[in-house]
Amino acid sequence: MNRTVQDDRSLEVRRVIPAPRERVFAAWTRSDEVRKWSSPAPLTVAVAEIDLRAGGRFRIEMEEPGGARHRAVGEYREVTPPERLVYTWSWEEDDSATDSLITVEFIDRGNETEVVLTHERLRDAASRDNHRQGWNGSLERLAALFAEA
Repeated sequence: MNRTVQDDRSLEVRRVIPAPRERVFAAWTRSDEVRKWSSPAPLTVAVAEIDLRAGGRFRIEMEEPGGARHRAVGEYREVTPPERLVYTWSWEEDDSATDSLITVEFIDRGNETEVVLTHERLRDAASRDNHRQGWNGSLERLAALFAEA
Protein backbone atom coordinates (compact mmCIF):
# COMPACT_ATOMS: atom_id res chain seq x y z
CA MET A 1 0.00 0.00 0.00
CA ASN A 2 1.94 3.00 -1.24
CA ARG A 3 0.55 6.43 -0.49
CA THR A 4 1.80 9.94 -0.78
CA VAL A 5 1.86 11.94 2.42
CA GLN A 6 0.94 15.59 1.99
CA ASP A 7 0.26 17.13 5.40
CA ASP A 8 2.52 18.98 7.87
CA ARG A 9 2.49 16.13 10.39
CA SER A 10 3.53 13.26 8.11
CA LEU A 11 6.49 12.27 5.99
CA GLU A 12 7.52 9.59 3.55
CA VAL A 13 11.09 8.47 2.96
CA ARG A 14 12.15 5.98 0.27
CA ARG A 15 15.50 4.28 -0.09
CA VAL A 16 16.78 1.37 -2.16
CA ILE A 17 18.95 -0.92 -0.05
CA PRO A 18 21.43 -3.22 -1.87
CA ALA A 19 20.22 -6.44 -0.23
CA PRO A 20 17.35 -8.93 -0.57
CA ARG A 21 14.12 -8.10 1.25
CA GLU A 22 14.52 -10.84 3.90
CA ARG A 23 17.93 -9.46 4.91
CA VAL A 24 16.67 -5.87 5.10
CA PHE A 25 13.66 -6.94 7.17
CA ALA A 26 16.00 -8.82 9.54
CA ALA A 27 18.24 -5.74 9.86
CA TRP A 28 15.16 -3.73 10.84
CA THR A 29 13.89 -6.24 13.40
CA ARG A 30 16.87 -7.91 15.10
CA SER A 31 18.42 -6.07 18.06
CA ASP A 32 22.02 -6.88 17.10
CA GLU A 33 21.48 -5.46 13.61
CA VAL A 34 19.43 -2.43 14.69
CA ARG A 35 22.36 -1.34 16.87
CA LYS A 36 24.53 -1.05 13.74
CA TRP A 37 22.42 1.49 11.83
CA SER A 38 19.28 2.84 13.51
CA SER A 39 20.46 6.36 14.27
CA PRO A 40 21.70 9.26 12.17
CA ALA A 41 25.43 10.02 12.46
CA PRO A 42 27.11 11.01 14.69
CA LEU A 43 24.73 9.23 17.10
CA THR A 44 25.11 5.52 17.84
CA VAL A 45 22.62 2.98 19.15
CA ALA A 46 23.52 2.03 22.72
CA VAL A 47 20.44 -0.13 23.41
CA ALA A 48 18.02 -1.92 21.09
CA GLU A 49 15.35 -4.10 22.69
CA ILE A 50 12.79 -5.68 20.37
CA ASP A 51 9.79 -7.92 21.08
CA LEU A 52 8.78 -8.52 17.45
CA ARG A 53 5.08 -9.43 17.54
CA ALA A 54 1.81 -7.54 17.34
CA GLY A 55 1.47 -5.99 20.80
CA GLY A 56 5.21 -6.38 21.45
CA ARG A 57 7.26 -3.36 22.42
CA PHE A 58 10.62 -1.93 21.42
CA ARG A 59 13.11 0.50 22.90
CA ILE A 60 15.99 2.14 21.05
CA GLU A 61 18.45 4.37 22.90
CA MET A 62 20.52 6.62 20.65
CA GLU A 63 23.65 8.13 22.17
CA GLU A 64 25.34 11.39 21.23
CA PRO A 65 29.17 11.57 21.22
CA GLY A 66 28.99 13.50 24.53
CA GLY A 67 26.93 10.76 26.18
CA ALA A 68 23.41 12.25 26.11
CA ARG A 69 20.80 9.64 25.22
CA HIS A 70 17.53 9.83 23.31
CA ARG A 71 15.06 7.01 23.89
CA ALA A 72 12.49 5.95 21.31
CA VAL A 73 9.82 3.49 22.43
CA GLY A 74 6.74 2.02 20.86
CA GLU A 75 4.49 -0.92 20.21
CA TYR A 76 4.22 -3.11 17.15
CA ARG A 77 0.75 -3.01 15.61
CA GLU A 78 1.45 -5.21 12.58
CA VAL A 79 4.34 -7.57 11.82
CA THR A 80 4.21 -9.19 8.37
CA PRO A 81 7.66 -10.61 7.53
CA PRO A 82 9.34 -9.71 5.25
CA GLU A 83 6.83 -7.24 3.78
CA ARG A 84 5.59 -4.74 6.33
CA LEU A 85 5.85 -3.33 9.83
CA VAL A 86 3.50 -0.91 11.56
CA TYR A 87 4.40 0.48 14.97
CA THR A 88 3.97 3.45 17.25
CA TRP A 89 6.93 5.75 17.97
CA SER A 90 7.39 8.07 20.95
CA TRP A 91 10.37 9.89 22.41
CA GLU A 92 10.58 9.47 26.17
CA GLU A 93 12.13 12.91 26.76
CA ASP A 94 10.32 14.96 24.10
CA ASP A 95 6.76 15.27 22.84
CA SER A 96 7.57 15.88 19.16
CA ALA A 97 6.40 12.34 18.40
CA THR A 98 4.02 10.99 21.03
CA ASP A 99 2.42 7.79 19.75
CA SER A 100 3.17 8.76 16.20
CA LEU A 101 2.71 5.94 13.72
CA ILE A 102 5.31 4.38 11.43
CA THR A 103 4.60 2.08 8.51
CA VAL A 104 7.57 0.44 6.80
CA GLU A 105 7.10 -1.42 3.54
CA PHE A 106 9.85 -3.65 2.17
CA ILE A 107 9.38 -3.93 -1.59
CA ASP A 108 11.20 -6.78 -3.32
CA ARG A 109 13.42 -5.53 -6.16
CA GLY A 110 15.36 -8.78 -6.70
CA ASN A 111 18.79 -8.35 -5.12
CA GLU A 112 17.67 -4.98 -3.76
CA THR A 113 14.87 -3.80 -1.50
CA GLU A 114 12.98 -0.53 -1.70
CA VAL A 115 12.16 0.64 1.80
CA VAL A 116 9.18 2.98 2.03
CA LEU A 117 8.84 4.53 5.48
CA THR A 118 5.79 6.61 6.33
CA HIS A 119 5.81 8.46 9.66
CA GLU A 120 2.45 9.99 10.62
CA ARG A 121 0.88 11.89 13.52
CA LEU A 122 3.93 14.00 14.30
CA ARG A 123 3.42 17.18 16.35
CA ASP A 124 4.02 19.74 13.62
CA ALA A 125 6.03 20.62 10.51
CA ALA A 126 9.23 21.20 12.53
CA SER A 127 8.96 17.74 14.07
CA ARG A 128 8.27 16.30 10.62
CA ASP A 129 11.40 17.94 9.21
CA ASN A 130 13.58 16.77 12.12
CA HIS A 131 12.31 13.21 11.78
CA ARG A 132 12.80 13.28 8.01
CA GLN A 133 16.45 14.24 8.57
CA GLY A 134 16.84 11.50 11.19
CA TRP A 135 15.26 8.81 9.02
CA ASN A 136 17.30 9.80 5.98
CA GLY A 137 20.49 9.61 8.05
CA SER A 138 19.53 6.23 9.48
CA LEU A 139 18.62 4.78 6.08
CA GLU A 140 21.90 6.06 4.68
CA ARG A 141 23.69 4.03 7.37
CA LEU A 142 21.53 0.98 6.62
CA ALA A 143 22.37 1.17 2.91
CA ALA A 144 26.07 1.61 3.71
CA LEU A 145 25.97 -1.45 5.96
CA PHE A 146 24.93 -3.62 3.03
CA ALA A 147 27.15 -1.83 0.51
CA GLU A 148 30.17 -2.82 2.63
CA ALA A 149 29.17 -6.52 2.68
